[in-house]
Amino acid sequence: MTEKKERIAKIMAAAGLCSRREAERWISSGRVTVNGQTLTTPACVVGADDIVTVDGQPLGGKQPRRVWCYHKPAGLITTNRDPQGRPTIFDKLPPTLPRVVTVGRLDFNSEGLLLLTTDGGLARELELPSRGWKRKYRVRVHGKMTPGIIDKLQQGIQVEGVRYAPCGVEVEREQGSNTWLLMTLTEGKNREIRRMMDSFGLPVTRLIRVSYGPFQLGNLAPGDVREISAKVLKELL
Repeated sequence: MTEKKERIAKIMAAAGLCSRREAERWISSGRVTVNGQTLTTPACVVGADDIVTVDGQPLGGKQPRRVWCYHKPAGLITTNRDPQGRPTIFDKLPPTLPRVVTVGRLDFNSEGLLLLTTDGGLARELELPSRGWKRKYRVRVHGKMTPGIIDKLQQGIQVEGVRYAPCGVEVEREQGSNTWLLMTLTEGKNREIRRMMDSFGLPVTRLIRVSYGPFQLGNLAPGDVREISAKVLKELL
């Protein structure tokens, strides 16, 4: 029977060390060895008998998939380290959490639901637009919406050469000179909502993600995490 082998980046992600993309960067930096030889390329497959180390430490085995909902507060960056010295979500996560990676990102000033997982491969899988999961946001903009703007957003628009897919837009309420919206996206491109609304002269003053596919923010308090049970996770995935 032929031994099953898998790509090294996939193995590292399944062990909960990092995402596959980050694993490839670690390999390029010379942080990973296989059977005593430093890797220089992620184009490597390994099996159960191969000895893999990362930063000199043996690679642990494949861990069970675990996923948490995290209520990211505004004012935190979604990265492990920030060259500008800004606080990161990993500085603020509960110390009882194991090593986790994020499913996608929320920018510095955005808040709300962010998924965390021990499985970097799963994180990548859940980010893919082909999954078709909708992301819903409560958005406060400075200014008034018009039916014409809503129609354009629902048809999809192009901003500075970037094409944004049609999105759902509902006006929740007007509050003085501001308008609260419920927006639904299927792509989640970088700063998508902010760039679209800026193109209409409606700057976003608050952005809260309330759901990501079947996962809901609910009443989770800012800074708190809630683990998804293995049973529910199996049903959702």
